[in-house]
Amino acid sequence: MKTNSKYVCQECGYESVRWLGRCPGCRAWSSMVEELSHRAAENTGSGSVQDPLPLSEVQTGEGSRLPTGLSEFDRVLGGGIVSGSLVLIGGDPGIGKSTLLLQTAWLAGTGCGRVLYVSGEESAQQTRMRAERLGACSENIYILPENDLDNIEVQVRKFAPGLLMVDSIQTLYNPGLPSAPGSVSQVRDCTARLMRLGKGLGIPVFIVGHVTKDGSLAGPRVLEHMVDTVLYFEGEKYNSYRLLRAIKNRFGSTNELGVFEMTDGGLREVSDAAGLFLPERKSGIPGSSVIAVMEGTRAMLVEAQALVCPTGFGTPRRLATGMDHNRLSMLLAVLEKRIGFHMSQEDVYLNIAGGIKVDEPAIDLGVALAVASSHRDIPLCCGSIFIGEIGLTGEIRSVRQIDMRLREASRLGFSRAIIPSGENRFGRIDNIEVIETGSLEDALEVALGG
Repeated sequence: MKTNSKYVCQECGYESVRWLGRCPGCRAWSSMVEELSHRAAENTGSGSVQDPLPLSEVQTGEGSRLPTGLSEFDRVLGGGIVSGSLVLIGGDPGIGKSTLLLQTAWLAGTGCGRVLYVSGEESAQQTRMRAERLGACSENIYILPENDLDNIEVQVRKFAPGLLMVDSIQTLYNPGLPSAPGSVSQVRDCTARLMRLGKGLGIPVFIVGHVTKDGSLAGPRVLEHMVDTVLYFEGEKYNSYRLLRAIKNRFGSTNELGVFEMTDGGLREVSDAAGLFLPERKSGIPGSSVIAVMEGTRAMLVEAQALVCPTGFGTPRRLATGMDHNRLSMLLAVLEKRIGFHMSQEDVYLNIAGGIKVDEPAIDLGVALAVASSHRDIPLCCGSIFIGEIGLTGEIRSVRQIDMRLREASRLGFSRAIIPSGENRFGRIDNIEVIETGSLEDALEVALGG
């Protein structure tokens, strides 16, 4: 008997009847893997059919969110856990995804009742050891070390938990599919079944997803479209601080940021993160500037460190950590064209201290001034912060919520702020001098003293 097979891209899920060196869907090389074909049962349309309802008559159930017990987690989720929602949490190995889930199961279990924790990677004994270290042992948490999705579904329907957690989706498999666990077809099918199971029974489901070497979630891109919320747990491996971001959220904003600190006893919330990344900063050093950035509804101050030195090769190096490399290249081009800095023979290294990643345009002015300070070997004026986007003509453009940034800077002891012209519309803020500049050249005159 001849077995039908197909080739499936492990990055995007593109299918082909023959092997291809490069996927036509996502343009990835060597990503096509042979899998046995699986013909799904035809839908006969049997079963109950729900009649359509007018949108105005649909019950929303406002106020039914379940608190996780971690206010930073609730902030990112949009206020708490929504009944029947499917939440995907991704992050680098060892960053603390399982720790976050286990602490949430312990804290949220008092409000939702029993929590079923499906562990596909650890045994029940290993999970118990981690729970004891975290102080999260509870009679409300039930461990199910299982990989077979059929068995998991039977236990969920029998157990009827108030919260379901799966660690991780790449370890589950559907016995009805011939492909291996972690493949595109398995991940897609298991996620779809968990979604139908959670929404049908009204159970919130949290699943952990692995990430690839480039930092994106492993599995097909359709995985992120199937779930209700996609969270990324990130941070430097050798830094104790962890950041939780929402990339997609059907029940809240995607602009919020949760900050945690990894300790021996698990994750600890950091409620006041405005000056979190500044304690080790040294003032009066060339190449250092402080930038006020917005992460959701909170203002945070971060340090940009730049190092400019003559290149030892024909092509200068540009290395950026914590910001977009292309953005740094654009700022260097503006400095060379509009200000007259000769950067073509200089290596430029930039680092956003503390392991945080910032992508908003308001960091442009601080980054450019840090590079200029290192290039001239002159420290920037002490006690100053810098806010503003830089255009290709050298102008400084306005950014949002400058008043909140300035208030946080004043609270943390900064005495001067350089901002775009026309942005000081909210009146005087105590203990901080606001200087408006319209161009990068003017900002350099003020920050470097001519």
